[in-house]
Amino acid sequence: MAKHLTPKDVAVIIGLIDGWEGKLQWEALCDGVEPLIGTRPTRQTLSAHERIKSAYDQKKAGHKSGILPSKRPASLDLAAQRIRSLENENARLKDENSRLIEHFVRWQYNAYKYGVSQEKLDEPMPVVDRESSEERR
Repeated sequence: MAKHLTPKDVAVIIGLIDGWEGKLQWEALCDGVEPLIGTRPTRQTLSAHERIKSAYDQKKAGHKSGILPSKRPASLDLAAQRIRSLENENARLKDENSRLIEHFVRWQYNAYKYGVSQEKLDEPMPVVDRESSEERR
């Protein structure tokens, strides 16, 4: 049975995609992920996670734009790679934030539609008693 990806695994994979150099393909990504998480996931496993698929699609779109880095000394190459990685991460996070805002607006509308008041929505979370479940004497 295939290993399910943990949130930590998903974050590692997204970081790998953000810093990916060269042509990105699902099989190459699966191979690149294997040493990081301990198993080789399938393309279907990776594409089933919305955040991974979104990061992959954005990276592919960036490669299709045709912007090629110029040759630089090694120290500038490291800096340029870091900048590209941060720019990719920034674009991915902006896209993810946009989707979350859309989701929030949908919740806001549905709360209004079904008569959930602002006071109900702003109620604090219940306190969880993490003490022993045994009765005290």
